[in-house]
Amino acid sequence: MNLQVVYCNHQTADLGLRERLAFAPQRIPEAYAKLRTRFPDSEWVLLSTCNRVEVYAAQEDDSAAPTHRDVAEFFADFHQVPLENFFDDLLEQTGPDVVRHLFQVAASLDSMVLGEPQIVSQVKQAYTLAQAHAAAGPLTNALFQRALNVAKRVRTETSLAQGRVSIASVAVGDFGRSIFDRFDDKTVLVIGAGEMAEETVRYLKDAGARSIFITNRSSERAQRLAETWGGSVRPFERLDEWLAEADVIVSTTGASEPVVDVARFRRVRAASGEKPVFILDLGAPRDFEPAVRDIDDNVFLYCIDDLQAICDENRRSRMKEVDRAMKIVEQETDDFMTGIYHRATGPIIKRLREQWKEVVEQETRKLFAKSPHLEQDRADIERTIELVVNKLLHPPLEALRDEAREGTPHGLMDALKRLFRL
Repeated sequence: MNLQVVYCNHQTADLGLRERLAFAPQRIPEAYAKLRTRFPDSEWVLLSTCNRVEVYAAQEDDSAAPTHRDVAEFFADFHQVPLENFFDDLLEQTGPDVVRHLFQVAASLDSMVLGEPQIVSQVKQAYTLAQAHAAAGPLTNALFQRALNVAKRVRTETSLAQGRVSIASVAVGDFGRSIFDRFDDKTVLVIGAGEMAEETVRYLKDAGARSIFITNRSSERAQRLAETWGGSVRPFERLDEWLAEADVIVSTTGASEPVVDVARFRRVRAASGEKPVFILDLGAPRDFEPAVRDIDDNVFLYCIDDLQAICDENRRSRMKEVDRAMKIVEQETDDFMTGIYHRATGPIIKRLREQWKEVVEQETRKLFAKSPHLEQDRADIERTIELVVNKLLHPPLEALRDEAREGTPHGLMDALKRLFRL
């Protein structure tokens, strides 16, 4: 029984690499199909967000587990990125470390913005998609269900989710306020209509923004967001007009290629003049080419990675709550692994008990057939034999349970199989 995660995140790889390895939503079905074909004996869950790309795998049989390099080669083939360009940035964890890592991710302890609420819904969505594409199985189901429960415990038993706990709140509160001292007289353009877009609109409204335009390839989603937060929908086909009009631009499309390149934004600036513009690119891959910030001194472009320093300070100021959350994660990890190891040893224990029960039944039948006068004491005799068997089985089974508390007891299980011909 094996658990594995191969991943990169905002702590281990820059945004450029994460963009190249990210799984766009429309390609998730293809990715699962290729994983099932390449590794038919494994369960899979893909978690791909702006801050992380993670591939979780599980196998009942350890010998069926792909290697770190096997999974890396899948990344290389699927994304058409040379393996040597990213292999050293693609980390691997196995066994209890996988469980601990996922629990930290779901509880937002591994997030760029500590305590942010979006990650738990992203974990849930990733797990649901894996189920929908027949990629998850008993082990990954148990793992991800427990991860969602751990996230709930951390939210309810600590204060980690209080204060500025989202990328949007940090971006608006720190970067936005460093450029504009007020938002009630600014025109805001939101490109995209997903969860991140809605979160950012909410914080801009709280900061006083009144004039909010929303544009999206799907006008229905844009309309829903506009109705919820009092914005106005603008046609995506006329994006350049709205880019020129906006003082604040928030982009969260998730497009596979930049929506706005340097040449396009130069044309926009020719129409808008050099008024200050705050651009918050929350796309992964990025929606704006990084060189857009160099067009003139009044273009203030920030991407996900630009938030890192502020988020590090956020984490340092809340270490007490982090410690409390980590204790929950460690406890839940131990409990989960105990269950996994019990599941691994359970079939051996059951087969051993069934084998000895069968032997006892055979021998007692012979005994009572030869000595019918013992029939009146049958219950006492059978009970005594059962006690003897239990005492004989107790040492090896207790040793198996003890070893299972430290990890899957392959050595002892193999020895029991050989000794008792299971």
